[in-house]
Amino acid sequence: MKKKLRVAILFGGKSAEHEISLISARNIFQAIDKKKYDILAIGIDKEGRWFVDEDARLLRDETKRDVTATGHAAAIVPGANRQPLIEFPSGRLLGEIDAVFPVLHGPFGEDGTTQGLLKLANVPFVGAGVMGSAIGMDKDVSKRLLRDAKIPIGKFLAYEQSAAQQISFTKVRKALGDPLFIKPANLGSSVGISKATNLMQFDAAIRDAFRFDSKIVIEEFIAGREIECSVLGDARPVASLPGEVITGHNFYSYDAKYLDPDGARLVVPAELPRPLVKKIQQTAIETFKALCCEGMARVDFFLKSDRTILVNEINTIPGFTKISMYPKMWEASGLTYAELIDRLIELALRRFQQEERLTTSI
Repeated sequence: MKKKLRVAILFGGKSAEHEISLISARNIFQAIDKKKYDILAIGIDKEGRWFVDEDARLLRDETKRDVTATGHAAAIVPGANRQPLIEFPSGRLLGEIDAVFPVLHGPFGEDGTTQGLLKLANVPFVGAGVMGSAIGMDKDVSKRLLRDAKIPIGKFLAYEQSAAQQISFTKVRKALGDPLFIKPANLGSSVGISKATNLMQFDAAIRDAFRFDSKIVIEEFIAGREIECSVLGDARPVASLPGEVITGHNFYSYDAKYLDPDGARLVVPAELPRPLVKKIQQTAIETFKALCCEGMARVDFFLKSDRTILVNEINTIPGFTKISMYPKMWEASGLTYAELIDRLIELALRRFQQEERLTTSI
């Protein structure tokens, strides 16, 4: 009988998207093939402390909204070679881990920090590496790279917090038009995003965005349909059938995504002519490659009435909740949730094996 792989699901985290991470991790835990994998659940609380989630209690109990200690504290040990986790206060090693599945949305999980730590620990992990994660998280940097790669994007401006007092509503509106969207540069799930049509709203939106990040982006309003496309793979990635988000809210806000049951309607696959589907899929793959991504990503687009497509952003650890578009688009493309998880773990192991063959000393 083939030995089961031991997979650590890493969830929670020191991020405004902590609660969504927990929901995503629960769905992965429910969907993963228990005949193929043994699961080690590791929760990270809002202070950044790691805990062994004994018997995956947090992943089994859907009433829990955040990570609390359900076992002993844990820490990761760089250079541990497949035994990266140690339990406290006993000092007991938690055994070999074949792969880590990070389900950490936002900063301190999706931005390359955790990926760097896992690389130092010499353990395979699902998703983009350090470079792709950091680029994908930063909306300013990713947009600049897409612009240089001649991939169509909307107009935008970026500001550091040190220059907050110099942001002029008049000048920004002249450059980008009206209304405006103000966002933290390094966050997702529509946290901290506001729409502004006047000076009062603009000033409030700037303050709110800077609560979550030290850099913000301001984007032009683009009238059009919101289309998303999932990408999967490494050197030769493939794209799913696109889906469409139709929201009754002002825009696809955090409330529309997660709190209001009628906040959005997801159409998967999107009702699009075949040539346009192909164009969106190809652009999603080009975006994935331009931003140095690996494993998985969801690419979000605006589709204008003249059929122009503009890339909005990329998400390197997309949501895995029951209504999340990434797995739903793959399911519509013929890949079940469990098969998708298998594929992501296979990609992680293959990348690790390739990197193990590289020369590290001379």
